[in-house]
Amino acid sequence: MTIRAIITGTTGMVGEGVLLECLRHPDVEQVLIVNRKPGGVSHPKLREIIHGDFFDLTPIEHELSGYNACFFCLGVSSVGMSNEEYKHDI
Repeated sequence: MTIRAIITGTTGMVGEGVLLECLRHPDVEQVLIVNRKPGGVSHPKLREIIHGDFFDLTPIEHELSGYNACFFCLGVSSVGMSNEEYKHDI
């Protein structure tokens, strides 16, 4: 089975680790990374979308089909943030 994976948050520690493992694995044929800022990684299997608002994926929705795995590694550090700044209610 070939894997086509979407990964968010690859500029962070966990997301970067997931990305590197996916790029190394022979069963992974394509990786789409969706980040808030450029990741700086180049690889033949890799495609990147920069998207700032993860509460609204409508503008990139058409680019998210055709994948059979998703790793949601998006997050922010809570260091120096108040509880109100860290928490976002939907």
